[in-house]
Amino acid sequence: MILSYFDQFISPSLLGIPLIALAIVIPMSLLPTPSRRWLNNRVLSIQSQLINSFTQQMFLPINLGGHKWALFLTSLMIFLLSINMSGLLPYTFTPTTQLSLNLGFAVPLWLGTVLIGLRNQPTAALGHLLPEGTPVPLIPVLIIIETISLFIRPLALGVRLTANLTAGHLLIQLIATAVLVLAESMPIVSLTAFVILVLLNVLEVAVAMIQAYVFVLLVSLYLQENV
Repeated sequence: MILSYFDQFISPSLLGIPLIALAIVIPMSLLPTPSRRWLNNRVLSIQSQLINSFTQQMFLPINLGGHKWALFLTSLMIFLLSINMSGLLPYTFTPTTQLSLNLGFAVPLWLGTVLIGLRNQPTAALGHLLPEGTPVPLIPVLIIIETISLFIRPLALGVRLTANLTAGHLLIQLIATAVLVLAESMPIVSLTAFVILVLLNVLEVAVAMIQAYVFVLLVSLYLQENV
């Protein structure tokens, strides 16, 4: 019974073909695309305004050299947001609950920011490993600690997104099971659990949006340190 709760995080397959590709592609295909008209409809106007506001806010503290990442990071934000939101629908699969997928995003992005820092400003990039004014006996220890913290960043990026979405989905399923089990024996408790379930779904929608934003925000902070 306990293992069945984790079946929702297993990548579905049909005739031996993994369907995670459909779960990744379909949400993006449902987004409205701008047309060549001078005036678009309200949905496209609101979408364009939100994207422009997000991009301006994200890259405001970043130097002009890092603005080349604007299109990529904005597209990543929309991609993660669409996947997280679509995973809350019934009978759907959330690819971002897979640690392998999240690490596949986190590791190349983190490595790209580190390589940019080493290429453009190697002294400043290596200077982060040793704070100024450090006593001589503590220099080897601090270098080791800062190096470990540097290499743990992509792991923290992937685990944060995976853990938050996985915990939310598990909690929703546990409370939904309690609502069904207690419906006949204790209807008042079941009704209370149902109200909590509705509120939790609203909270999970906010978590899906926030986690996508936090993922891209942390990548932009890493980029800001190395540009």
